[in-house]
Amino acid sequence: MTDTQLEATATETATKTRRMGQVQALNEALDIALGVDPSVFLLGEDIQEPNGGGFGVHKGLGNKYGTTRVRHTPISEQAIMGAAVGAAISGMRPVAEIMLMNFVHVCADQLINHAAKLRYMSGGRTPVPLTVRTATGTGGGFGAQHSDMLEAQLVHAAGLKVVVPSNPADAKGLLLSCIFDDDPCVFVEMSQLYFAGKGEVPEGDYRVPLGKARIARAGSDVTLLTYGRQVGDCLTVAETLAADGIDVEVVDLRTLNPLDTDAVLGSVAKTKRAVVVHEAVRRNGFGAELAATIQEELFGELAGPVLRVTAPDTPVPYAKSLEDAFLPGPVRIEAAVRRLTKS
Repeated sequence: MTDTQLEATATETATKTRRMGQVQALNEALDIALGVDPSVFLLGEDIQEPNGGGFGVHKGLGNKYGTTRVRHTPISEQAIMGAAVGAAISGMRPVAEIMLMNFVHVCADQLINHAAKLRYMSGGRTPVPLTVRTATGTGGGFGAQHSDMLEAQLVHAAGLKVVVPSNPADAKGLLLSCIFDDDPCVFVEMSQLYFAGKGEVPEGDYRVPLGKARIARAGSDVTLLTYGRQVGDCLTVAETLAADGIDVEVVDLRTLNPLDTDAVLGSVAKTKRAVVVHEAVRRNGFGAELAATIQEELFGELAGPVLRVTAPDTPVPYAKSLEDAFLPGPVRIEAAVRRLTKS
């Protein structure tokens, strides 16, 4: 099946939906990809039956497609990524699972020094259609070595596309878009969203375009720019503040690279105020890039400084009380919005 034929099977506007959680949505996306293109295969630790992966995303796929298409690997991130990069440049479309995001450091050479650069170094003749699925453990008591949100490091690696879904529908649609993209994509899943509730998910081969943000809530007074789990926190804050007459717009970025700069600047130009919210630590975080871009492009139009609500510059604590304090939750987001709207 050609790329053109594959694209034709996608339904950009679906009429039928089913309620499901993020794990089921991701599983359905992988099932569809395996079914429509024989060059797609999955590899990672414990992804075969009976486990179906550390979080159960691959459940049932091993039995359906066999051990050649759903490949259990040793506990070696370097082996997983090396095999995936080699398969991608040979014409396959591997989907590699690096179980937790901290482990991306173990295989950073293959991902950042090879996968991200090969298309550029070959004058466009060597695409690397590789998708890397990885999860963050913050909020789940996984400890400091299993909980980091490292999206800024990956965005800084030129040549990688970086995607962070916030809901089941986007998880399915964005993952399918990543799998059938000819560039290496890192698909970041926030583990606390796996079982955070169900949403309406379009049926069939549904894809969400990469590089297109979503206005999760329209508003006129201040823009909250966020992605992943914090989208839900921002929507909660927006509803709370609406009772006090503060109209908050929430922009779900979805894709950090390529970034939908037009959506970001369009929203902030309308509201004149911006607060960036992310789970990663503050120093050199992705919020700094957003703040700098907004200040450069809209400095004369802003009613106040671009504020950031982030995690503190510490490793993620293990104790639940400290981990809860570490996360940028609704209380801190609301305080930032109230401070900015007074300016």
